[in-house]
Amino acid sequence: MRVIVVGAGVVGTLHAWHAVERGHEVVQIEREAEARGASLRNFGQIWVSGRAGGEELETALRARELWESIGARVPGIGFRANGSLTPVRGEHELAVAEAAVARPDAAARGYKLLTAGEALAVNPALRGTYDAALYCERDAAVEPRVAQLALREELLKSPRYTFLPGREVRDVVGEHAVRDDHGDVHHGDVVVLCTGAWLGGLVRELAGPELPVRRVRLQMMQTEPLGEPLTTSVADADSFRYYPAYRGDALDLLNSGQPQAETAAAHRMQLLMVQRADGGLTIGDTHEYEHPFAFDTVEEPYEHLTGVVESFLGRPLPKIRRRWAGVYAQCTDTGRVVHRQRVRDGVWLVTGPGGRGMTCSPAIAETTADELGW
Repeated sequence: MRVIVVGAGVVGTLHAWHAVERGHEVVQIEREAEARGASLRNFGQIWVSGRAGGEELETALRARELWESIGARVPGIGFRANGSLTPVRGEHELAVAEAAVARPDAAARGYKLLTAGEALAVNPALRGTYDAALYCERDAAVEPRVAQLALREELLKSPRYTFLPGREVRDVVGEHAVRDDHGDVHHGDVVVLCTGAWLGGLVRELAGPELPVRRVRLQMMQTEPLGEPLTTSVADADSFRYYPAYRGDALDLLNSGQPQAETAAAHRMQLLMVQRADGGLTIGDTHEYEHPFAFDTVEEPYEHLTGVVESFLGRPLPKIRRRWAGVYAQCTDTGRVVHRQRVRDGVWLVTGPGGRGMTCSPAIAETTADELGW
């Protein structure tokens, strides 16, 4: 079988990976020299802890297994099974953490409720003030700015894989073929469009104007090296308000009894933090849903995040090295893991994983391969 994959972000690259692994010939087409969208502008978290029970959690757990096995073959992706800690303060935050460890799927996630002393033993960099911490053993991380490059280096070892950068697909030609902006036509047995947040142009023509996917903008930042290991990923209790695993009576009481800080609420924020391979910290994030998006970044969210992080670390944050904004595609029905649609005979659109993209992409691609009979 010959598979044409359009898009070289993490979702597209994992589709190419599964196709090559199953013995198929793959042509992967990318409009940029390399992908530059949300696949690079994220935390690199393999985030199991907050996923909704059922299909979403099952997808995340399967993806976690796949990331670990791929990481063993491709060390350059920077896979590490670092787990996560969410420090909590006060009775309302603690109650949400207690409800989490009481979930029937808590063991599958690796949830444990730790005292402040136990959390400090797990992550000695968290020397600030907090009462307890929710630990999730199944969370992990990769290096988002280099993961796709490392995967492609491995794919290029196969004579069945071809990468064509700097080509924008403009048209679907008959069945199973696309034409790029160089005028070249690429024929295959199946075409998979993994175009990320690029939802206009050809995608709109093929899927129609009512595509149930929206674009979401976020702001993030990265610091100079911390100077010591941050042994786990770190979240704050605002992540309880964001992730579906924590919904319930305890969260309702948190929202009513301990409202979110004004800046965090205005920018729909949570703290997520991961240490990069060079020792720096990737810190975020915000969520903007209303179009048109702003073209600039604003300082208030960064100031809020700096204060939260310093309160957990018990020390000043290292100098900020870079700040950025990104945009990802998310299903408007946020209970869906991804939008997978046949838009022409032999042509499929796979988009809209939202913030699950880096976590779930290996399992999303595996499901596509299974459903299409690769």
